[in-house]
Amino acid sequence: MICPLDWGLGHAARCVPIINALIDLGHEVIIAADNAPLSFLKATFPQLQSVQLPGYTIRYSSNGRMNFKMLSQMPGFLKSIKKEHQLLQTIIDEYRIDLVVSDNRYGLWTKKIPTVFITHQLFIQVPLGKRWLNKINHHFIQKFNECWVPDTENEANLSGNLSHTKKLNVLPTFFIGLLSRFSGKELSSEQKYDAIVVISGPEPQRTVFESLVVKQAEKTALKLVVVRGLPSENEIPAYLQSENLEVYNHLPTELFLEKTRKSNLVISRAGYSTIMDLAVLGKKAVLVPTPGQTEQEYLATYHFEKQHYFTQTQQEFDLEEAIKKVTTFSGIKVQNQFDLSRFLEERILVLKGR
Repeated sequence: MICPLDWGLGHAARCVPIINALIDLGHEVIIAADNAPLSFLKATFPQLQSVQLPGYTIRYSSNGRMNFKMLSQMPGFLKSIKKEHQLLQTIIDEYRIDLVVSDNRYGLWTKKIPTVFITHQLFIQVPLGKRWLNKINHHFIQKFNECWVPDTENEANLSGNLSHTKKLNVLPTFFIGLLSRFSGKELSSEQKYDAIVVISGPEPQRTVFESLVVKQAEKTALKLVVVRGLPSENEIPAYLQSENLEVYNHLPTELFLEKTRKSNLVISRAGYSTIMDLAVLGKKAVLVPTPGQTEQEYLATYHFEKQHYFTQTQQEFDLEEAIKKVTTFSGIKVQNQFDLSRFLEERILVLKGR
């Protein structure tokens, strides 16, 4: 059973290559998710059985000041972890699950069967309370049998101090290469759009960023594709209908790839899954981290300082300036050599034989 976190689509998207590899190896895969990730994975794998597993309800601040907002939601967050842990026991029995792969869902461990935790945040980066927060982080991670990190272990890594601060000694930890549904895909030389804008993440900041992009785009002649990250929505709001915008609530993988291929650059949040996609495609990008989401703020700064991607805060976002300045940044092009299928085959044998 594969279970991604439901904060945006990134965790679900990076589970796609794992699901594909498991299917190729002959395993029966069940999807357990909620909200947009569940809709996305059901659309991507309509042949697979799925379970609605309630996610972690979280609300982002409209002004980007998240410290007290997150602290106030911590009791509810811990309650959600406890609830999903209890639900897991029932799901295992009902669906006869023999292995759980949890992408950042802390409650999906059990002593009944092997469980794996996927994360690129072994060491959460926050301005205050880092030691306390990582103590809680490691407390939950060590309840699993193994931890898989979607990154390379060498210096050419994408996550920086999020997973390379030091060795995590609380349980067996493996770096499994980059997880992207676009691995092995080639880009096109045909350029039709100035940029593809990928909008995702929790509300209200998703809508704030969308409105900002559209308002600025209306004052230009730029040809943009806007993907709203809302796979369960059917209607496009009237305020998004403009001659120079192609707007989609969601695009299936192949069509999303086609639009990305034909765009000069990508404008998106600084989510780690997005950065993995950018790296395997070799696209130039502008990263606009979700305000108050410290992981994205760290990643945006990390890759800006390495001259990989141009970065602006949402508050200072200037569409035309971003498109001009992004040309001076190198981007990243990674050839992912990690054999995911072989790794999964080996680890499943070990975990089942424990």
